[in-house]
Parts: sequence; structure tokens; C-alpha cells
Amino acid sequence: MVFALQENREAKANELLEELLPRLIDYLKVTMGASEQDAEECVHQAILNVLEQIRKDNIRREKYIFMYMIRACKHEYIRYAKDKHKFNHPIEDHEQHMVEPAEQYENLLEEERQVILRECLQELRPKSRRFIKYFIDKPQATTKQASDHFDISGANVRTKKSRILSRLHHCVKRKSSQ
Repeated sequence: MVFALQENREAKANELLEELLPRLIDYLKVTMGASEQDAEECVHQAILNVLEQIRKDNIRREKYIFMYMIRACKHEYIRYAKDKHKFNHPIEDHEQHMVEPAEQYENLLEEERQVILRECLQELRPKSRRFIKYFIDKPQATTKQASDHFDISGANVRTKKSRILSRLHHCVKRKSSQ
């Protein structure tokens, strides 16, 4: 990437950045506990900063570019989080705010579960999908509220919810073991 930018081969640089972008976003989400939106914003800003440094010829060794980008993303997220008052500590204390390896693993698993659940939701019939999304969007909704919303009896709400959840459970279980 360093060579591509120094030689004004923007197509090659863009291709490499397209490959790198999701990895850097995942890095911030997993190691720093960043939300998808915060991670994307910070990665884009960090990449702009790094590209500027490459263009100014302050970065010449392509060998270390990936580690440099990771550090730039991490520092950009810390700066961003501090500005949003997520951290009330000096930026030098950032190591205290990194997510522990066990938690990183849990974050990856949770992200994978979310992807599988979205896939399983798409496999439902549209009517069933709308029904269960009502409960996903309103987890505090009572049976009475749902029966009023869908104009069906409370017993039908409970039965339908149970059947759809059972289908989702089996779908998630099946896809998780693949």
C-alpha cells in the first residue's frame, strides 16, 4: 500500500484498503468493545490520518504499515471515546480500557450469533418474521399488548410466539453446528 500510494497507483491502494477496512473495524469491535458505527468512524479517520502521513513521506517502511494502522485505529478510538466522555482517564491509560481476551472471544461469538439469528429470521415467512420482530423490538411487550397489536387472542399470541421461537432455536442450533 505504501508503494502504491507513493507511486500514485490509487486503484491498487483502494483495493488494499477495501480488504483492510473490515479487519480494522473488527479489531476495534473485538479488542476495544467499540460499536459498529463508532468503529467505522474511527477506522475511516485513522486511515485518512495514515494516508496523509504516507503522502507526506513520513511512513516509508511498508513492512510495518498494518501494525501502524492498528495503532492509529486504537488511538483514534480512544480519542473518540474520550471526546464522547466514555473514558474519563488520560489517553496514556488506554491499556486499562482494552477488552480482556476472554471478553474478545465472547464478543466474536456474540457477533457470530447475531449473524446466524439474522439469517434464521430471513428464513421465516414474512408474517412470522413481522410477528417475532415485534417482540425483538419491544422486549417489554405484554401478551395483551401483542394481542391488541396483532388483533388475535392472548392464547394465540403465546402459541405463535412459542412456535416461532422454537423454529428460530432449531435454525440457530443447526447453523451453529455447520
